[in-house]
Amino acid sequence: MKISIERGALLKAVGQAQSVVERRNTIPILANVLIEAEGDTVSFRATDLDIEVVDRTPAVVERAGATTVSAVMLHEIVRKLPDGALVGLSEDPASGRLTVTAGRSVFSLATLPREDFPVMASSEYSSTFKAPAPVLRRLFDKAKFAISTEETRYYLNGVYMHVATGEEGPVLRCVATDGHRLARIDAALPEGAQGMPGVIVPRKTVNELRKLLDDDEVEISVSVSETKVRFATPQITMTSKVIDGTFPDYSRVIPTANARRLEVDAQEFAKAVDRVATVSSERSRAVKLSLDEDRLVLSVNAPDSGAAEEELAVAYGDERLEIGFNAKYLLEIASQVDRENAVFLFNSSGDPTLMREGNDMSAVYVVMPMRV
Repeated sequence: MKISIERGALLKAVGQAQSVVERRNTIPILANVLIEAEGDTVSFRATDLDIEVVDRTPAVVERAGATTVSAVMLHEIVRKLPDGALVGLSEDPASGRLTVTAGRSVFSLATLPREDFPVMASSEYSSTFKAPAPVLRRLFDKAKFAISTEETRYYLNGVYMHVATGEEGPVLRCVATDGHRLARIDAALPEGAQGMPGVIVPRKTVNELRKLLDDDEVEISVSVSETKVRFATPQITMTSKVIDGTFPDYSRVIPTANARRLEVDAQEFAKAVDRVATVSSERSRAVKLSLDEDRLVLSVNAPDSGAAEEELAVAYGDERLEIGFNAKYLLEIASQVDRENAVFLFNSSGDPTLMREGNDMSAVYVVMPMRV
């Protein structure tokens, strides 16, 4: 194999690959990226046996072929090369080495045979649809903060993507929860998604997917089966196993009768929470919200470190209420608001609180209160 490729294109392709490979693993080949050159295209394939990413990029292919090399090492080398450099990759099967050249720099890297590289088994996808990158980015970005990190409740370690019935008919919905907070985000149902099976997309896949969704102009092809999900652009294909488990009935924890309505400037609220939480003890990080006629007082009382209080002008017309929350949860939820105002709906100091953006029901958040 012998190819020449522009440094920027190589860096992007290898960057995607090296973030998928497992840094610590007992199977050496899983630390490598499979480089395959044919025609005028070179593809870079990486896997951790749960996710597989294939990135195709144009290159000058002098001699077709394939080999595998350390993904992290290749990425580090390419990252440190000057912008605009033309990078040469040539493999010598006899010595088992890949030579990387750029200008006066020459690197010789150990390779492993391509035959040892595991390729994810192909799957029959029961439904395929297309969606613009910004739509999918909103669905996953707004939901992922609520993904659970508890390995014992593995079925909560991802985003549940499924077809549901929204306010105005069928929607594509993403839900995540860790038992303390919940995010439910809806988008118009793309054509072809109607019969899609609901799948739990793992946390690592959600994070890797973010790189595919950076380009606002691109359409993403989404294919779903009971066991796998695939996201593809013309250049990149990401295939992932889904979490084998049943996502709980989240609709039961979304309150529908919360009548006490607070409307507040989302940014001002987040800044105020952040300020008063400075003195709270790290363990609980509890912030108390005291609500009265058009007035909100945020307070923290940490006996070992101090106390803080801040008042905000808000729109609130119900009876007096005192309720406590984990400051981190409030900050994460407030940061999801794209519009100016956040609307909180309360029932009592012991019941779950609902948050949305104005009257928009396409993004709904639930947070459990704390005793203060």
